[in-house]
Amino acid sequence: MNISSLKSKVELYKETLQNTKDYRSKWEPEVKPLIINTLEDLNKKTGLGAKVDVKKNLENLEVIVLDLGKEESGIKEMIPDSELKRELIKSNGALIFQQMFNGKIMVMIIYPYIEGYGEPRPPKNVEIVRPHELNEGYIFRYFDELIKEVTDWEDYDDDQPTVNKIGFGTQQMLMQEKHGS
Repeated sequence: MNISSLKSKVELYKETLQNTKDYRSKWEPEVKPLIINTLEDLNKKTGLGAKVDVKKNLENLEVIVLDLGKEESGIKEMIPDSELKRELIKSNGALIFQQMFNGKIMVMIIYPYIEGYGEPRPPKNVEIVRPHELNEGYIFRYFDELIKEVTDWEDYDDDQPTVNKIGFGTQQMLMQEKHGS
C-alpha cells in the first residue's frame, strides 16, 4: 500500500474544497460587480441595446445575462381556415456568466432562435475561468465573441467554403486547387 500517494490525493482534495470556498467568497464583492459594470459599459459604448440581468434563484449559483432581447421575427404562421396570422418570436441571443457549484465561472453564448422554426442551437460553452483570472479584457473578448456568433447566425448561408474533404488523394487535390494547377 502506498499511503504517501493516498495522502497526497487527500491533500489535493482538501485544497480543492478550500478553493471552492475561496472562489465563492470573491463572487459578491469582486467578480459580480466586475462582470455587471463591464457589460453595462460595453453595452453603452457600443450602442448594442442589450439588457444586463442577474438571476439570483440560488445562492452561489447566480447567473449574469447580457440579453439581446426578443422581437417579432417577421415570419408569420398562417392559421388554417382563417385570415389570421401568428407572428413567430425571435430570441436574439445572450452572453451568460454562470457561477458554478465549485465557484468557477462558466461563460456561454446562447444563439438566436425563432420559436416554432426548428430546434434552438445548443449554447456554446466559451470557457470556464477561476474568479481571479477574470478581468475586463476577458469580458471584452467574450462580448466580442457574442457579437461575432450572433452576426454569423443572422447572416447564415451555405456559400461558405468548406475544407472537409477526406479520402484518398484529397491532400493532393487541395494543393492543386490552392495553386490553380
